Amino acid sequence: MTTSGLPGAQDTIAAIATPPGRGAIALVRLSGRDAIRIAAHIVAGLDARAPRAAHLASIRHPTDGALLDEALVTVFPGPASYTGEDVVEFSVHGGAIVPPLVLSALIVAGARQALPGEFTRRAVMNGRMDLLQAEAVGDLIDARSRMAHQVALNQLEGGLSRRAAALRDAILELEALMAYDIDFPEEDEGSVDRHRVAEVVTGTLDALDELLATGETGEMIREGALVVIGGAPNAGKSSLFNALVGRERAIVTDIAGTTRDAIEAVIEVHGWPVRLVDTAGLRESMDVVERLGIEISERYLASADVVVLCAEDPGALTTLLARVQPLTSAPVIAVLTKADLNQAMTTGAATFLQVSALTGAGLDSLGRRISSQVANRFGAGVSEAPLLTRGRHRDAVNAARAELSAFREAWMKNDPPSSVASIHLHEAAHHLGELIGSIDVEDVLGRVFSTFCVGK
Repeated sequence: MTTSGLPGAQDTIAAIATPPGRGAIALVRLSGRDAIRIAAHIVAGLDARAPRAAHLASIRHPTDGALLDEALVTVFPGPASYTGEDVVEFSVHGGAIVPPLVLSALIVAGARQALPGEFTRRAVMNGRMDLLQAEAVGDLIDARSRMAHQVALNQLEGGLSRRAAALRDAILELEALMAYDIDFPEEDEGSVDRHRVAEVVTGTLDALDELLATGETGEMIREGALVVIGGAPNAGKSSLFNALVGRERAIVTDIAGTTRDAIEAVIEVHGWPVRLVDTAGLRESMDVVERLGIEISERYLASADVVVLCAEDPGALTTLLARVQPLTSAPVIAVLTKADLNQAMTTGAATFLQVSALTGAGLDSLGRRISSQVANRFGAGVSEAPLLTRGRHRDAVNAARAELSAFREAWMKNDPPSSVASIHLHEAAHHLGELIGSIDVEDVLGRVFSTFCVGK
């Protein structure tokens, strides 16, 4: 693939690649066929500098020669660069002034401001990575847990790409076999063994099912398991939320009903990514606004992966359990809060986990309980096996599976004929190809002529 057919594909693009704000160094990137020529307008003698080696250089404005910065400049000639094009990187001083000035100078010299994700898009279109790996770049940047980081690295390394390619190859082999049977029926090998084809199809369907089974876990790792803190008003939910998050986000007061809406934060609990949600107190209320908050709480409870139910005494917690359990299918961790204020409480207390947001007592035990329930729900841990991490992945694999299943049914009945049934194989391969790049008829023809001695 090349970028030649894309609007603006021939432009040389530039962007600041580091976050805005005060910092020691900022990175400004330039990519395109004219990258070195444009960069030479602001760095004297750039053409003569050794590639892939950082050089200290004066950065000057292309029109008046005003000094903008003293920076390190590195040239990466294509195709051995991130985008597959000529790339120049400027490691300039950070802050609010220098990076925009350097970017502006490059634009004056002939570059265009890059669109979001355009560098990585060019890397895909120039064959430096596939779509799955490009998504992994974004996931790696957005990772908010060690587990999400590891899954993104595995995908960036090509684990899911190789799995999808292997499944697509199996389907293309079948399509090539069908093409041979349809186009060259007079060859010595004779007609295709129907049971052999059925066995291959069944094995590929099983492999697709195994891959689909990873989707729920993969998306959870990207987004976080939904852990909902519920309970009566003023039961210490917000204090517990803040203690687990490690910073004050929820308003904590002695006024019942303070939390009127759900508050979310993504944290890591013993290695697992968790979307922790503090919800409005569960009680009967005539206040319209509070009632809306309670309805939101009930919806969160219904979709939770784990519920942490809070109350100050065993009796209230037992009553809440009876109310909440019909609202959710998730496991419920019953917690007695404010343990530092209720040290004398004994009746029924041993049944429940006791925590104190103030002193931190019991928080580690609660974290381990949450981690254990998440592991039970999604698996004991993440191996290096590829995972589907996005809805797009699951949609493509589901579509491929549906087409392959339709082919198997038609093939076993011989209705419609092989030439028509083979369309399902082509579509199945196409859907898998959507994960990693497009396929075309030449893939099938290449396999026909390399596998069989046609025209011997």
